[in-house]
Amino acid sequence: MIPRRPPAPLLDIALVAFALWDAWAHVDVAERPAMSWALLGALALALRRRLPLTTFVLTLPTATVTDAVVAPMAALYTLASLNRRRLLLAGCALAYAVTDFMPWPWSSLKATELAQTNTLFHLSYTLATAAAPVFLGQLVQARRELSLRLADISEAREHERLLTAQSVLAKERAQLAREMHDVVSHQVSLIAVQAGALQVGSQDAGTRRAAATIRRLSVETLDELRHMVSVLRASGGRSTELTPQPSLADVERLVAASGIEAKLEVDLGEELPPTVQRAVYRTVQEALTNVRKHAPGAVATVRIHREDGVIHTTVTNTAPTRPALALPSAHHGLAGLRQRAELLGGRVTSGPTAHGGFELRLELPANRNR
Repeated sequence: MIPRRPPAPLLDIALVAFALWDAWAHVDVAERPAMSWALLGALALALRRRLPLTTFVLTLPTATVTDAVVAPMAALYTLASLNRRRLLLAGCALAYAVTDFMPWPWSSLKATELAQTNTLFHLSYTLATAAAPVFLGQLVQARRELSLRLADISEAREHERLLTAQSVLAKERAQLAREMHDVVSHQVSLIAVQAGALQVGSQDAGTRRAAATIRRLSVETLDELRHMVSVLRASGGRSTELTPQPSLADVERLVAASGIEAKLEVDLGEELPPTVQRAVYRTVQEALTNVRKHAPGAVATVRIHREDGVIHTTVTNTAPTRPALALPSAHHGLAGLRQRAELLGGRVTSGPTAHGGFELRLELPANRNR
């Protein structure tokens, strides 16, 4: 695990404290001018991030009149880490080397001292000391820029990955749209045509009513399929709704057209958010479909009411009166209802009743709007 870097203000306070300690260790308190310059240089480090060049200029006298070096070297490092003008950095490094190399006061310098054997070594050491913070600052600046470029590259790669995923998804959606249009829509159309022919040609009234119901449901299914195909062909390029979206106003028509004997009881009062209305509608739709498929001849009761800020939807059916036909099912209906309810902060429960029937319950917060 990479350790977290301390906050910048904390680092600045620690650096100022270190520079003050350096001044106290190398400057005699009795020397008022030297101590004043040392304190000024140490306190000027608080400005190093906002005014790096000014900070360096304020710390330069510290290297001239004292032996304290923390403040000017820190200021030179900060300037090198934030500035790209190499000529300026070279001039600042040279200025620091000269002020650090020359004795103070300059009038005390004797010509014979320049010829001493250790002068060349002292000069080389001073130049190296001045160059070190500049090179270190430039290295930190290059590392920072490299990190930013790597972040940009990572972001670009992530964007490219998303575009690739969207492209693959668009192809899959287009293929699914073709399959739905060419296969499912075609077969449902044949069902509608055959049901219409049966409705016209049959002499039995019950058969004609059943054929009319089959034909009507087939036509409604074709309409929904057309909407779904248009959504799939949009390939995510725009937000396309399966309009018009169902609401509680459509539940009565849904129950009446369910093809089973069903009763509806609604007691809500205030208007509900559209998402809650759609969830209730889809729950009732799925429950009635299951009754029609798995409990032929059963009587269903749909109750929708509000209690303590919660919408309770209950669909209960009696025991079937005749055997159910074996119909294909992916068993995703109830799972989808549970997922929808969880997204809206509610829950779905289901199970058999004591009298051989089945009950499906939906509980949703009345004020949830997502």
